[in-house]
Amino acid sequence: MLLTPRGWRRSGRVVLGLVSLLVLGATGYAWAQINRLDTGITVADVIPPAAQVPTGTKALTVDQNILLVGLDSRTDAQGNPLPQDLLDTLHAGSSGDGGDTTDTMIVVHIPAGGAAATAISIPRDSYVDIAGGYGKHKINAAYTYGRTNASHSLSAKGVTGADLATQSDAAGATTAIQTVEKLTGLTINHYAAVNLAGFYSLSNAIGGVQVCLNAPVHDTYSGANFPAGNVTLSGVQALEFVRQRHGLLNGDLDRIARQQAFLSSMAKTVLGAGTLTSPSKLSSLIDAVQGAVVIDKGWDILDFAQQLQGMSSGSIDFVTIPIQSLSLLTPSDGDAVKVDPVQVRNFVQNVLAGPAGSTGTSDSPTSTTSSTVASGDVNKVAQSVTTTNAPSTPTAPKVSTASGCVN
Repeated sequence: MLLTPRGWRRSGRVVLGLVSLLVLGATGYAWAQINRLDTGITVADVIPPAAQVPTGTKALTVDQNILLVGLDSRTDAQGNPLPQDLLDTLHAGSSGDGGDTTDTMIVVHIPAGGAAATAISIPRDSYVDIAGGYGKHKINAAYTYGRTNASHSLSAKGVTGADLATQSDAAGATTAIQTVEKLTGLTINHYAAVNLAGFYSLSNAIGGVQVCLNAPVHDTYSGANFPAGNVTLSGVQALEFVRQRHGLLNGDLDRIARQQAFLSSMAKTVLGAGTLTSPSKLSSLIDAVQGAVVIDKGWDILDFAQQLQGMSSGSIDFVTIPIQSLSLLTPSDGDAVKVDPVQVRNFVQNVLAGPAGSTGTSDSPTSTTSSTVASGDVNKVAQSVTTTNAPSTPTAPKVSTASGCVN
């Protein structure tokens, strides 16, 4: 499946939303700025009360699971069309182009106290049961099915404009959340989505992110054209880096590795000197979050930031759910990624039950590589791709970052 010009902008934006929300409690100055973020960020009613984490000190004593998604959307966080000059800068066509898939999905598990976190990547083409009775499809379409159904219903009732967009988006988010819960066995407590412009504005706000490539790349589909070794990327170049999958040995799996590497490096950049202590950079970062990120209505950012003040001295462990094949032929969705929900749930349970960096075991024979990112160090970026070794099942390639760089 070719990556078209209108469809390339999805993957990777979510990683910036995660870091933007996690690091704002790291310094006294940043803490004071959260009040401005808390009153200006867009919220959506997508998490049922039973799954919401209580505010106040109780939130510091319970685990939390956050679903982070990247949307291929030509609207801002408030549902308004993005300016055409910005779309031109991003080579994104017009406001009528694009879609509403969630091609990047990461579940971030934060244990009580917030000393460490585990980020679980879900390949966008994973073939799963979509919540709401929509049948089996690629998981990136869960948002689309919920959103489209709600949009038709709301339009019939006379809802239009930004209200139609935001209400439809909330329905799509709810379907995506329920689908991820069904696949992983986890209860999602919080939700954050980053739109098309988010990756551009957030990476620019912090002055770029350094990444490392094993070899030079030149990809006409994504526009990626980078030398080997360390390179600092922001704006359009950052989009090109995280969207490329053509010309990569492991396709989407290598793209997941890039997303994880970018997240790791961005965490290091934001937590390092010069971002949180700079009034102008921090103000730009908060402005970018307000324009690009949507969170669930029950998320108390002040309380969450307090919980995570110690995370910078901890670690983030990145893993990817086990897959059985990269080329499952489906009845109507083309080639998809084959996953076993039982194996996925066992994998997730073992990852979260074991010590930091442990991937545990599952019922099916697997081969796993993983490591831990200390304070967002891109040179120690964690990758974990678990693949089935059963002789009758094609084995997906493993992603290796032993060199400290990615493909």
